[in-house]
Amino acid sequence: MQKKLTITVDEEVYEGLRKTIGARKISRFIQEIVRPHVLHPNLETAYAEMAKDEKREQEATEWAEVTFKGADHETA
Repeated sequence: MQKKLTITVDEEVYEGLRKTIGARKISRFIQEIVRPHVLHPNLETAYAEMAKDEKREQEATEWAEVTFKGADHETA
């Protein structure tokens, strides 16, 4: 059974969600992010479940490579 939840976010965050995720997909996106934090107190299990999502893992790997590649050139 689904429950309706009303949340408030900054307009900039909302526009980013609509642009990145799509207007009709925001609820599912938020649910997938929140689920491991509230249903799986065992983080190891939650991370293992997330790792099964190959598309998500590929996107995370690409993001990490770009992020850390830029960190090589930073000075303290």
